[in-house]
Amino acid sequence: MIVLDANYILRYLLRDNEEMYFMAEETIVNNACMVLNEVVAEVVYVLEKVYRVPKLELVDAVSSFLSKANITMIAKKSDVLLALQYYQEKNIDFVDGYLCALKDEYEVKTFDKKLLKCCG
Repeated sequence: MIVLDANYILRYLLRDNEEMYFMAEETIVNNACMVLNEVVAEVVYVLEKVYRVPKLELVDAVSSFLSKANITMIAKKSDVLLALQYYQEKNIDFVDGYLCALKDEYEVKTFDKKLLKCCG
């Protein structure tokens, strides 16, 4: 099992460095890979804040990547995919979207008005 760092996933998604892209593609396509929640949060942050990728495009790219059969997560993939959906639809941060995705399984405590509305 290979654990992927955010910069490895970013090179794959952005294809902004051909040499690194092909290395990442070979690894990602041909191996069992694991992605941590924190890495997904970093990828979303960098795509949004640094590369200014529009939310719809960002969510499509990250969701498609995470949906690959050989990509696993410690967390439930369905929670992370739902978090991406909330991030896009509710106009909240990805981490808040993840908390909102957990609302049916856990009680979420926050003072954040957007998150409260999402969890409501």
